[in-house]
Amino acid sequence: MMKKKLINIAGFTLIEILIAIVITSLMMAAMFTSYTLVNSTYRQVTDRAKISQAGRDTVGTMLREIRMAGFKYLNDDIAASTEHNPIRITKGTGFGSGGTCDKIEIVYGGITYDSTASGTAADPKYTFERYKITYECEPSKKIDDTVVGGTTPITGFEILKSKERWDGNIFKHNNFTPIDDTLYKKQILLDYVQDLVFIPYDENGKIIDTGTSAYAPPDNKAYDLRTVDIGLVIRSTKPFYKQDKAGVIARKIISIASTTNTGARDIDQGDRYLRDVITVTANARNIGLN
Repeated sequence: MMKKKLINIAGFTLIEILIAIVITSLMMAAMFTSYTLVNSTYRQVTDRAKISQAGRDTVGTMLREIRMAGFKYLNDDIAASTEHNPIRITKGTGFGSGGTCDKIEIVYGGITYDSTASGTAADPKYTFERYKITYECEPSKKIDDTVVGGTTPITGFEILKSKERWDGNIFKHNNFTPIDDTLYKKQILLDYVQDLVFIPYDENGKIIDTGTSAYAPPDNKAYDLRTVDIGLVIRSTKPFYKQDKAGVIARKIISIASTTNTGARDIDQGDRYLRDVITVTANARNIGLN
């Protein structure tokens, strides 16, 4: 009687359990593969969006300030000086070891109000000012985690921004009374930059070169400038592509500063990083009005 009951008990055989384990394992492997693929795609999309947004925010700030170049209030009484030229661009050499980005200095007028002043000529309530915004680059301090040792910085730049005020002799960011907390020196604005280019154009759409000067436009053409082309190349923080592009035709970044003959500032790298290019034209609408 007991033997008959044991025969009728329902259950799974060892073979059935093993088959179920195999099927479950295959399903889990497929789910993990799908998750990995979706996660990798999502990371690529978000990385691309991040570098694109960071670059556009930076260029947007530059656009607004280039439009302010040369602005002055009516009856501005600050003596004219070549130090107050609306825009100065110092050319760099571009991407690579020992390379440099372009540097731009933007000068515009402002005004401060002192409610405690008497309003006389000797103690005016309103004081005209000059401000200078500077965008420049220095080698990036970010560590390249693809190089063994953890001490090698990446090949690239960080963009630094300064805001200074004219004290009657020089532009500076400190030692004013009262303290001006709107001023600062070389604050990091953006990293993982590959190149930053500024090209000035006159009213005829011709490039204004440096001539014999160290910067453009030179002093004798300071007020000929009408527009500035801005070219920014920024790199992803992590590898984007699955493998290096060594031995294949890599994506080449054509710089707006490169001539058709030399391509001196083009970027042609066979690594796994994504590089985004942002190019805009800024209208220096206040230059030439005064």
